[in-house]
Amino acid sequence: MKRFLFTLLTVAIGVVIVAGSVWLLMDRQAQPPVLAAKVVGTASTPQGQLPHATLDLSIYPQSSASVPGPDTGVNDIIDKFGWPFYSPSTSLQLPAHSLVTVTVHQYDGATTVWNPYFAKVHGTVGNTATYNGQDKDGIAPAEVAHTFTIHQYPQSTQPYFFVSVPMLAVGNNAKNEANGYPKAQVVEFSFITGAPGEYIWNCEDPCGSGYVDFGAVMSERGWMSGTVTVV
Repeated sequence: MKRFLFTLLTVAIGVVIVAGSVWLLMDRQAQPPVLAAKVVGTASTPQGQLPHATLDLSIYPQSSASVPGPDTGVNDIIDKFGWPFYSPSTSLQLPAHSLVTVTVHQYDGATTVWNPYFAKVHGTVGNTATYNGQDKDGIAPAEVAHTFTIHQYPQSTQPYFFVSVPMLAVGNNAKNEANGYPKAQVVEFSFITGAPGEYIWNCEDPCGSGYVDFGAVMSERGWMSGTVTVV
C-alpha cells in the first residue's frame, strides 16, 4: 500500500511539474501588445491610388536601462540582457489593400547572413529599400545585421504575401551615444498589402543560440519573431 501511494504521489508531482512547465511556456509565448500601422493619407502606387499607412520599428542589440526590452518569451527568463530584439512590439497590424511604409532604426552590428538571398530586397515596391536615404536593391551579406521577413503559413489558402528586407549593420567601431547605443542605421521600405489575412514574420539572419545560431530569440515572439495581421 505504501509503495502504491508513493508511486501515485510521484506521478502526481510529475504531472504538476509538466503541466506547470507547459503553462509557463504558453504564458511566456503570449502575444505582445498589437502595434497598428497608422493611416496617414493616400499615395500613388503601381496599383493606383491606395491608402498610405506608416509603421516605425527599432532593432536593439540588447536591452538597457533606457530600453528595458521584451518581457515575454522563455529567453526573458534565462537571459534578459544579452540578445537583440525588435521594438516596440512584434505583433503588427496592417490595413488591407494599402501601401505600408516601414521605417526601422537599426542599432546592432553585423552577423553575416547564411543565405545571400536574404541580403537582397524582396517584395517591396520596386524591390528596393532606402538605407540612410540611399535607394538599394540589397546590401553585402557581410553587412547584414538582421532581416525583416514576412511570409505566410505553408498550408494557408490566404493571399500570397512575402516581403524580406535586410537590415544594415552599424560599424564595428561605432561609438555609443547618450542613449547607450550607436547611431542607428535608418532603413525604410514600402510594400502593398492584399486582402485580410494572418501571417508570421521573423529575422532570417542568425542572431540567436543553438544550432547555427537559429535558436532562442530567433523564434521568440516579442524578440525576433512575430505576427502580421492584415485587416
